[in-house]
Amino acid sequence: MAKGTFPFSQDQFSCSVCLDLLKNPVALLCGHSYCMGCIKNCRDQEDRTGIYSCPQCRQTFTPRPDLHRNTILADVVEKLKETGCSGPPPAHSPADPGDVLCDVCTGRQRGAMKSCLMCLASYCQTHHNLHNELHPGHRHELADATGQLQHKICCTHHKLLKVYCRTDQKCVCYLCVMDEHRGHDTVSAAAGRTEKQKQLGATQTQTQQRLHEREKGLQELRQAVESLGSSVHTAVQDTDRIFTELIRSIERTRSEVTELIRAQERAAVSQAEGLLERLEKEITELKRRDAELNQFSHTEDHIHFLQNFQSVCVPPGAGHSPSIPVRPHFSPEAVRRPVSGLKERLEDVCKKESIKISMTVTEVYSLLTPEPRSRAELLHYPVKRAPIPKSHMYTV
Repeated sequence: MAKGTFPFSQDQFSCSVCLDLLKNPVALLCGHSYCMGCIKNCRDQEDRTGIYSCPQCRQTFTPRPDLHRNTILADVVEKLKETGCSGPPPAHSPADPGDVLCDVCTGRQRGAMKSCLMCLASYCQTHHNLHNELHPGHRHELADATGQLQHKICCTHHKLLKVYCRTDQKCVCYLCVMDEHRGHDTVSAAAGRTEKQKQLGATQTQTQQRLHEREKGLQELRQAVESLGSSVHTAVQDTDRIFTELIRSIERTRSEVTELIRAQERAAVSQAEGLLERLEKEITELKRRDAELNQFSHTEDHIHFLQNFQSVCVPPGAGHSPSIPVRPHFSPEAVRRPVSGLKERLEDVCKKESIKISMTVTEVYSLLTPEPRSRAELLHYPVKRAPIPKSHMYTV
């Protein structure tokens, strides 16, 4: 038989689990065949319940059935691979991110296209066709593929939730409307969605408005922070300059006082040195005079002594002796006292002015208004009155 003339299509020899040609095929007691690996994975998943079923016809088996390779079917599949097939391989539709997955596919799951509200399962195109074959006549209610089916089925009547009860604010099925929700204010799920959509729109508008306000506030705060940084930089530079000038002024005053003390020292020392020189000369003269008088007193010539006595015994002139106004000692305390007073007054002024500067800086560079801490602060607290909503206005 030539290649491509095999009288069967690939669909007839495909595994309904992996949708590929059967690999190492095995047949269940119900007659359906699967890949050895695919059906083994299904059996492993069913070990939790101890009830094993066929993925196609749902016939159950207890205990777990043994799997044996179908050699004849395996030969037919190998022949099909060698000779080719008359039909195309089944379409593969891998699931995209966010798609509802087929609950029957094993391995790489495919995107589901329908969900059965009775089976509570979702099926890809291939398994949807198989589901319809097993349940003909629309005995099962199908809906577009949706996730979390158990949350969309009434737990009491196992029907799809299609009605919204305004009274109880919950979704119910048609049988619930005739039972426990009889007489309640009910609408279709679509109508309930429309009402809630309007409320959602209002909430969304408020949220967007709040978002706009917050974004605007964020932008203003960022600009304020940038402006604050610039003004702080300028203020620091000015403050450094002023304090530097103040320090220089104090240094200049210190130098002037030091120079004044040194000048007074130089003047006093100069005056004392002049007096010392005069005193030393007078002392030298007095020593010489004393030596002459001592020598005259020991002369043995009486006539010579008497003739020269008047000229020799002239006392030294008191008017020629300089006065010596010497103070007992120099007192540093006399100078330290006014300088210490200046220091204390300067520190007091700096302390008072520092408090004023601190309060000014706190007030000027505060981005946010602080909360009032006392009743007095509350009375001076700037209140920004919010506009009165129209819904709260009334006429007297």
